[in-house]
Amino acid sequence: MRKIVILTMNAPDDFVIYDKLLDEPFSKSGWQTFHIPWTQENVNWADYEVVVIRSTWDYQERADEFMQVLKNIEQSGVPLYNSYAIAKWNINKNYLREVEGKGAEIIPTIWLEKFQFEKIPEYFEKFQTNQIIIKPTISANSDNTFWLKKDNYLTYKDLLNESLKNRQLMVQPFVPAIIEDGEYSLFYFAGEYSHCILKTPKQGDFRVQEEHGGILQSIQPCKELLTAGQKALQTIPEEVLYARVDLVDFQGTYKIMEIELIEPSLYFNLDESAPQRFVDAFLSWVQTH
Repeated sequence: MRKIVILTMNAPDDFVIYDKLLDEPFSKSGWQTFHIPWTQENVNWADYEVVVIRSTWDYQERADEFMQVLKNIEQSGVPLYNSYAIAKWNINKNYLREVEGKGAEIIPTIWLEKFQFEKIPEYFEKFQTNQIIIKPTISANSDNTFWLKKDNYLTYKDLLNESLKNRQLMVQPFVPAIIEDGEYSLFYFAGEYSHCILKTPKQGDFRVQEEHGGILQSIQPCKELLTAGQKALQTIPEEVLYARVDLVDFQGTYKIMEIELIEPSLYFNLDESAPQRFVDAFLSWVQTH
């Protein structure tokens, strides 16, 4: 059996990881899977033939350490997918500025080098809105993401100052469609469309992840969604084994929330054929890369 590492995390009980669904189709194809946390020490990466980054959802507070692990893997000579270069490009949401520069549409964004609480009124004014989202440019699972309203943001002063200090940030208008319609995720394996899901937050929340009570369902995407997803793919600097494109309806147009290339949940549980499609894409990928 050939050996493949599924790079993961030591997941707490409230995290849901579906990568084990890859074990059977990989095994039938002659590959043995090893689910190894990225924080595990003294791993001899050269003992394996390939490392695939998957559910490393605790990297955001230790981003430098995480990137060093990825660099070590690549320097060991073992193929890493997606690559260290792509992870470096994608880990900071500043990449969205490049995406926009290439003609794909993103949510209007103010980019900040540091947090200044007294400037929050300017952001409401800039977007002509009563609600904004502010979050770090290095973040996962909605960590340190705040939904602020004109009539309540003052109550968050201490929490904001503590949570957002010493971070690069992005500010966006709150998108009502996330609550009203949901957020769409399109999945691509080796550049080919695989499946699509709709994520809606629980009542009173705006976060769509399962860990925050989000509701997920498999859907058939419309032509406009597929077109927006394809346009997003074309902005990625190199070919990738997997990609997830998150989109939302903003003022009548599907706009990019994120292009996830490092550790997106691929929701193998919501499409029974998705694990096999992923393995088939991988098998073709390793023959040509």
